[in-house]
Amino acid sequence: MRILNFGSLNIDKVYSVDHFVRAGETILCTDMNIFCGGKGLNQSVALARAGAEVYHAGAIGTDGEMLREQLAASGAHLDYLQTLDMPSGHTALQVTPDGQNCIIVCAGSNARLTEDYIDSVLAHFGAGDMMLVQNEVNNVPYIIRQAKARGLKVAFNASPITASILSYPLELVDYYLVNETEGRTLSGCDVTDYETILATLHEKFPAAAIVLTVGSDGVLYQCGDERYAHGIYRVQAVDTTGAGDTFCGFFLASLAKGLSVPQALENASLASALAVSRAGACDSIPTWAEMEAFAKTAQAK
Repeated sequence: MRILNFGSLNIDKVYSVDHFVRAGETILCTDMNIFCGGKGLNQSVALARAGAEVYHAGAIGTDGEMLREQLAASGAHLDYLQTLDMPSGHTALQVTPDGQNCIIVCAGSNARLTEDYIDSVLAHFGAGDMMLVQNEVNNVPYIIRQAKARGLKVAFNASPITASILSYPLELVDYYLVNETEGRTLSGCDVTDYETILATLHEKFPAAAIVLTVGSDGVLYQCGDERYAHGIYRVQAVDTTGAGDTFCGFFLASLAKGLSVPQALENASLASALAVSRAGACDSIPTWAEMEAFAKTAQAK
């Protein structure tokens, strides 16, 4: 099974500051670093490192060569990645000494996916393939409709969650990959009980597989009468950034390999535990071999 990811690509500019800048204030940063980011890029990297045949579709700007190089180095196919004469998507992050952050996101080239471009990419895929999309690019409803019309399985990581998502053709989604906050919004139930959120999502989208990650409580899954749960693994947490993207990539890659859902949940949980034990987002994503090695010594909580 090939996986087509219509995904965002961002240049993350991270500024270390003593405190968040206030209105009318000019401050000096103590350090500045540039990283590859975007949920789409992270998930394609995770898919590729997990051994999936992943094709990344999306747009970078003339400043985005580092994003292309990161995807290529991880093994993602870039046949359909386009370069536009404009800036790439980017973020500006202020990070304080105690780890607090505030973020400005500029969509840049991520918001320039045209219907003609989407159609031209999807023309190369069909039944037996899967399409993954997040909510960091434009034209998501069109992408979902056209992918489904061509017979692809549709996986949707509904992040970042926005009010507009509720107007998307959600009934066409085959796999929902959401955390408890996203699941609560999609379900429409204002509760904190995970089982209630899962049951409501299943009732609302009975034809879909629901993958609900619930932080330190692990993950819940339901599709039809099939229900599974999996816990997390004991690691020294260093940085949780990118853990959800790692989980998403390893879960879908496991399914693409023909593994069972319980195996996919286990592999994704192992990989995301490894990711949080390392610094960074993209850089923290393990390979399949690293995940398998970790599985031999991992201890579940």
